[in-house]
Amino acid sequence: MQYIQTASRAALSRSSSAKVTSDETLIGLIANDDKDAMRVLFARHNVRVFRFLVRIVGNDATAEDLLNEVFVDVWRHAGRFEARSQVSTWILAIARYKALAALRRRPLDELDDDACEAIEDPADDPEISVQKAERSALLQQCLQQLSIAHRQVVDLVYYHEQSIDEVAEVIGVPPSTVKTRAFYARKRIAELMAERGLDRAWL
Repeated sequence: MQYIQTASRAALSRSSSAKVTSDETLIGLIANDDKDAMRVLFARHNVRVFRFLVRIVGNDATAEDLLNEVFVDVWRHAGRFEARSQVSTWILAIARYKALAALRRRPLDELDDDACEAIEDPADDPEISVQKAERSALLQQCLQQLSIAHRQVVDLVYYHEQSIDEVAEVIGVPPSTVKTRAFYARKRIAELMAERGLDRAWL
């Protein structure tokens, strides 16, 4: 086992950049208890997974706790990953399970918009940043008025750029159901945005 761990760390360090190491390779290394690979995978996915969690549970502190739980599960169960989907899809499926379990344990609180705006584009000037923040806050309000099922689909398709088949795998429904939910979610968001004087270009 010690030889395998040493070889795993050496394989990772030989990569010219962490970015050229595929998620699948990292999972294989993690399955052999490679902590360096775990750090790389976490750095690569933690922001997007956090945002996914916070848009479901509506609270940044809860999302942070769940984020830790998600990656603990990734560490513990990396050896069970069967590569039938992308690693990112597998991680999001774990995150969704954790988030829904958290929602069942407490009422859904109002979304913490500050958490969604935690990472800003440094190229934006103050005026653009304010406009983006205001627009994002309004969009988040619209999203919060959707059902959880519709909100998940919107989040996975538009924020995480998952395909219909990938979304179906994450939430455990047929692709046709994903398409139907996406259609009605888009329609409802368009109505809510129109009520607030926003266009629907983001969709």
